[in-house]
Amino acid sequence: MGTRIAGCRESLEKSLHDENQPWTSAFEWAESKTGIKRLYLFMVLIVCLAFYMVFGYAAQLLCNIIGFLYPAYRSIKALESPSKEDDTKWLTYWVVFAFFSVVEYFSNILLSWFPFYWLFKCLFHIWCFVPLENNGSIVIYNRIIRPRFLKHQEQVDNMLGDLAGTAAKLAAQNMFKTE
Repeated sequence: MGTRIAGCRESLEKSLHDENQPWTSAFEWAESKTGIKRLYLFMVLIVCLAFYMVFGYAAQLLCNIIGFLYPAYRSIKALESPSKEDDTKWLTYWVVFAFFSVVEYFSNILLSWFPFYWLFKCLFHIWCFVPLENNGSIVIYNRIIRPRFLKHQEQVDNMLGDLAGTAAKLAAQNMFKTE
């Protein structure tokens, strides 16, 4: 367990000093002004954010911004890079994000009344996009979404084909109707 925590700390330190990350300059500036290491500044920021997610106004908005902003930034960077591995990673995130957005729609009225809901949702988003080999989006996609997709893929393809055919027929009929 101690080696796992040390590995996480080392990975976090590396990320906080990585010049390719958008937050590096902000942490560099704060570190130079306060004399406090970036890691500790980051931890204070996380604690404040957690308290805000429990007690603050507009926690839902902040949670959704966290779940969208960094992944959107990394997705655009992935699209602009020549590698396709990062494209797959971020497409997987967005599939999981969309899946849970649909599921959440039906449960949001009940769940949003729980005091720690926005904090847990925020942590869920972070778990899904954290730069680890088996982050949350990979795990959820491989264990929940992919097996069901493969099981029902043919029926969905047939249904979508029928739907497209029906829509084309309706469009053709309405195009040639005269008033």
